[in-house]
Amino acid sequence: MKQVNLRIYQMILPMLFGLFLSLGAYAQQISVRGHVKDVAGEPIIGANVVVKGTTNGAITDLDGNFVLNAPQNSVISITFIGYKPVEVKAAPSVIVTLEDDSQVLDAVVVIGYGTVKKNDMTGSVTAIKPDKLNRGLTTTASDMITGKIAGVNVTSDGGAPGGGATIRVRGGSSLSASNNPLIVIDGLPIDNEGIKGVSNPLSSINPNDIETFTVLKDASATAIYGSRASNGVIIITTKKGEKGARPRVTYDGNVSISTKVNEIEVMNADQYRDFVISSFGEESGAAQLLGKANTNWSDEIFRTAVGTDHNVTVSGGLKNMPYRVSFGYTNQNGILKTSNFERYTGSISLNPSLFDNHLNINLNAKGMIANSRFADTGAIGAALNFDPTQPVMNGNSKYGGYFAWENPTSGEFISIATKNPVSMLEQKKDEANSKNLVANAQFDYKFHFLPDLRANLNLGMDLATGTQDTYYPKESPIGYIENGKTGYETIDKYNLLLDFYLQYSKDFNENHHFDVMAGYSWQHFHRTKENAYNNLNNSNPTSYNFKTESYLVSFFGRLNYSFKNRYLVTATLRNDGTSRFSKDNRWGLFPSVALGWRLKEEAFLADVDAVSDLKLRLGYGITGQQDIQQGDYPYMATYMSGLDGAYYQFGDNRQVPISRPNGYNPDLKWEQTTTWNAGLDFGFVNNRITAALDYYYRETKDLINVIDVPSGTNFTNRIVSNIGSLKNQGVELSINAKAISTKDWMWDLGFNVSWNDTEITKLTAQDDAATIVPVGYIDGGTGTMVQAQGVGHAANSFYVYQQVYDKDGKPIEGQYVDRNGDGQVNENDKYFYKKPAADVTMGFTSKLIYKNWDLSFSLRANINNYVYNNVASFNAPIGEGWVNNKGYLSNRPFSAFDTNFQDMNVLSDYYVQNASFLRCDNITLGYTFKKLFKAIDGRVYGTVQNPFVITKYKGLDPEVANATDKTFGIDKNVYPRPLVGIIGLSLNF
Repeated sequence: MKQVNLRIYQMILPMLFGLFLSLGAYAQQISVRGHVKDVAGEPIIGANVVVKGTTNGAITDLDGNFVLNAPQNSVISITFIGYKPVEVKAAPSVIVTLEDDSQVLDAVVVIGYGTVKKNDMTGSVTAIKPDKLNRGLTTTASDMITGKIAGVNVTSDGGAPGGGATIRVRGGSSLSASNNPLIVIDGLPIDNEGIKGVSNPLSSINPNDIETFTVLKDASATAIYGSRASNGVIIITTKKGEKGARPRVTYDGNVSISTKVNEIEVMNADQYRDFVISSFGEESGAAQLLGKANTNWSDEIFRTAVGTDHNVTVSGGLKNMPYRVSFGYTNQNGILKTSNFERYTGSISLNPSLFDNHLNINLNAKGMIANSRFADTGAIGAALNFDPTQPVMNGNSKYGGYFAWENPTSGEFISIATKNPVSMLEQKKDEANSKNLVANAQFDYKFHFLPDLRANLNLGMDLATGTQDTYYPKESPIGYIENGKTGYETIDKYNLLLDFYLQYSKDFNENHHFDVMAGYSWQHFHRTKENAYNNLNNSNPTSYNFKTESYLVSFFGRLNYSFKNRYLVTATLRNDGTSRFSKDNRWGLFPSVALGWRLKEEAFLADVDAVSDLKLRLGYGITGQQDIQQGDYPYMATYMSGLDGAYYQFGDNRQVPISRPNGYNPDLKWEQTTTWNAGLDFGFVNNRITAALDYYYRETKDLINVIDVPSGTNFTNRIVSNIGSLKNQGVELSINAKAISTKDWMWDLGFNVSWNDTEITKLTAQDDAATIVPVGYIDGGTGTMVQAQGVGHAANSFYVYQQVYDKDGKPIEGQYVDRNGDGQVNENDKYFYKKPAADVTMGFTSKLIYKNWDLSFSLRANINNYVYNNVASFNAPIGEGWVNNKGYLSNRPFSAFDTNFQDMNVLSDYYVQNASFLRCDNITLGYTFKKLFKAIDGRVYGTVQNPFVITKYKGLDPEVANATDKTFGIDKNVYPRPLVGIIGLSLNF
């Protein structure tokens, strides 16, 4: 045994001695004096100089010099923004020349049908990469661009998990046609219409799979898409593997806790008893209906909700085939009880290169399965109204044990009474299952005999199906009268694409660069809708089945030309044909032209070191719109089959189903938007500060609108037609700066601000400026609308009466200003007062990194936007007829006592309230670690989402968008946005 130990010592001691010698040699420090300059010989100030693999470093001084101690045989890394990094061996004297980083100056940006160097862009285009360090909880892709891009406004429909969002690029250009931007995923334009269970088409994409967003804003950039491009284009490119890279596994996951931030304050049980007795008397009918419970209905319907999100990715690259595979799982509970969104996502990307890289293939597939349970948001309004002196449960078996209002004399159910809010959630099951597959195969071939010529073929499909099942029992307050309900609705859709184009790109000498592209596109949209409902005793079945389809066929081309890398020209032309219009009006021609001048390349700026980039852009173009809300066949005579029960009887026994004709307009044609754009791109201090300033002016003519027609001239009294025009102008400014860049500190700042003004210039064929078109339905009267379209006003402006106030500033009930002075107040005294769209929107982001720590936040602001507070107006009356309404009691919010209105006054401008706000979207603190267990890099972080909102708005939330019922700026029954706390972990193997 001793001999064995001796042998071990004889082997180990020489090894340890050699190791100590090598460590000593490596640890021997030398003083490194260096100088860092650019290719012109000018010193570079503030460059990072670091001993590779350590935190030991220095910063170059005003003369570009540095001094640091480094081990012999070590490697020194020198980096600076806008230049290629350089690594050199440690030596007593080092001179380093940094070259301009062409990847920074000539970064490739994805545009329609191809790419372009960032410095060669002539249109208004913004490209961003999602910031993994500063993004909060991102359930859908739209969450990742909220507040990040000038001129792009994203408003979620509320706080429901997986809910939809309204996206507007430069405000929108239509009145009744779609104002949604065209969304293109990996070259495939997708259908903006949602399916059952998923109202937001972007929910089908896992945010972790997204590489870049590119937003095309002006017509010179969007006209290559012609149709549907009037409202901008959002191009999403997903992540790919890297050629030759080793396999890499990444994990991103988080757990979130959501809670209610605030609520509409209503009277509690004791306050409500005092109010009823003091207002109507202890012996009044209202007082006799009071209960003995103390119920906080808001607490009964809301909860603290837990959510989780997990994503695993495997990526890498074989010799000629990069690959990437990802799987994601999301499960979010909503703060409104019973609401839930569960999603499974998967994606695969294969990018083989064949024939010595002459043929490049991109194969992409993204799948999604979502399971949703929708809470009845009507419970939110019911919780405001329901009598707090009544219990949640009283054991009445007729209603499943839930309390419900009955006539105290007859014991009959009061059908018009407010329903028990908890029963609306617990007894109703509204569940949906959705599936979606987005896939495309793109083949890009560079001809062997002419490498400057490429052929590109893109085949894509977007398949989706969704079924929503509804059930509530007859033993419930919501189902008692109709004997319960059961049924389903299914929507199936597909979207098929074929794109083909040829592209020739050639530099003829140092002065001339040509890039010519011409192509063809074919797209087919198909949609099927089917439903069937019945009550639980099978006495009232209804069903519906409908199919529709449309086609788009296009020819397009683009020319890019640059002279001396200084003067740029882009021209595009697209000819679109749509099946939604008749043969006489089917085709629309959409041209654009843009000019660019890189002033930095001129002699008078070439030697100005402070200016690293300066470019002037001018653009003009026309885009089209055919994405209407009146179906796929508005130009032709069609008939709608009667629903079950719609029959014509012949004789005693024979019943024949009937069909009714629909209105149509054979003269319907393209809505067209003409845009002028002028922009300046700036770069300062080696592009540490970059900025873009744009002014645009847009005119839309031949607006697609629904108008009234004389009786007898068509099958209906309202048809879709090309009537009206509007104009839209604005200014956008975005600034990005690297305020600090040192060895240990880095601070990135981003700011954008946009001003937009929209005005309707024509509404009728006769150019009648007095025409008013009411829109914007509200609660508080059948068919009551509080907005209107009018010439000289912004779209969806509020159209109300001017309230009269007393000497104390209190509104006088029922008294309005006689604006036309005719001695009476009627419809003619309504006036346009404010608008829902903000004049100015702003976004601000900050990311501060110190060594391994990072702290970031995002802010957004809207200025001079107004909201109609329908929650307050609908719940304002405190007269006995409203509080004790035919045998049941209704609670009131405290806002009702600000007016003391006895009756409803919903058309008063008192309820049009300033909703300007400053919102903090998220605050994140993270720590990055490396080489954990020698193989794992990662980051752990904590985020607070929606921590505060600063606003004067008197309602629950100043940010209102109701995409489902097509109302804007009307605060009805909004699902509140919660305060969310997130703990997350990212790992790289």
